[in-house]
Amino acid sequence: MTHRLFGTLCVIGPGLIGSSVLRRLRAQPGLVERLVVSDRDPAVLERVRCLDLGDIVTDDLVAAVGEADCVMLCVPVGAIAPVAEAIMPHMKPGAILTDVGSTRRSVVDALTPHLRNDISYIPAHPMAGTEHSGPDAGFATLFEDRWCLLTPEPGIQQDQIERVSAFWRAMGARIRVMDVDHHDTICAMVSHLPHLIAFTICGTADTLAEDMRSEVLDFAASGFRDFTRIAASDPTMWRDIFLNNSDALLSVLDRFSQDAAAMAQAIRDGDEHTIVETISRGRRIRRSLLENRQA
Repeated sequence: MTHRLFGTLCVIGPGLIGSSVLRRLRAQPGLVERLVVSDRDPAVLERVRCLDLGDIVTDDLVAAVGEADCVMLCVPVGAIAPVAEAIMPHMKPGAILTDVGSTRRSVVDALTPHLRNDISYIPAHPMAGTEHSGPDAGFATLFEDRWCLLTPEPGIQQDQIERVSAFWRAMGARIRVMDVDHHDTICAMVSHLPHLIAFTICGTADTLAEDMRSEVLDFAASGFRDFTRIAASDPTMWRDIFLNNSDALLSVLDRFSQDAAAMAQAIRDGDEHTIVETISRGRRIRRSLLENRQA
């Protein structure tokens, strides 16, 4: 028997993450009684209607959140605080506010002044995604065996944290609760820095002389193609992530720059030991990802 998690769930921003949540809930009827979907883009809302991802589909934020037991913000991180501020006076007492942003400190600091004592704010970051965006990009198994990181502030009722945890488990995810700043440092390393490097490498290829640039694209090997996959990600989303997690990102970027410089020096010096050890460390990391079912 399916255990109902929420009476009414409101998803604001049915992009890749939001539409994947909605698809999962459609595939598992009974977890949520009613799905409300809201977005400011009429074309997005029309696709949501065509895909039958919501019971109520509206561009009216006030109407969307009024009866919701849980409101999930699936908007770019730079928009989370402004949207939350706009809907906060209209949410019903006892409701849960959550989001799926991949940076936490800047969002929490911006949002905290607008929170109400009778609303539980429980941020959640599902560490899953693709380079695609929009309602058509989602799929019901996106979160299967992925981690979802919860970063509730001290004082949030444990039963409310458990409700959000149970929701993400129902999405197929594994749960970890952690401190906001710890979250931002981890995500800077495992997600934000790789994307920064991918965007930069593609930019480097694009600035080559035209004749060589065409050959780079013609003869792209798997390593370069892997970088271009994540470099195809949404520019607005990643602009917001870089700017909202700048301290943690710049810290790990400095560390990476030092390590890259050390590898360059090893190549100049013909230091085979350092080169082999660096490559071997990468192989060990890859094996650990496979063992942890994250590859």
